[in-house]
Amino acid sequence: MPAERKYPEELRERAVKMVFEVRDQDGKGRGELARVARQLGVHPEALRTWVRQAEIDGGVRPGTTTEESRRIAELERDSLYTIKPTPAISTAR
Repeated sequence: MPAERKYPEELRERAVKMVFEVRDQDGKGRGELARVARQLGVHPEALRTWVRQAEIDGGVRPGTTTEESRRIAELERDSLYTIKPTPAISTAR
């Protein structure tokens, strides 16, 4: 069961959208992350992580998409149930 998130999903989506809008208006690298984080009361590093993941999901930046991460986690969970334990091999003679 995933841990409870500190910030609601709606706030995350709104914050990321605001950063992209500010970047469209003012350009990137002008303190847009810190400004939006301050306005919404979120930690700037949290916002930076959300924006980076949104860029990956949108194909702007290379990396593992959210959907791929979910699928990998699902496969790893499934493999835990299908792997059979191997008997210990005794090395004593």
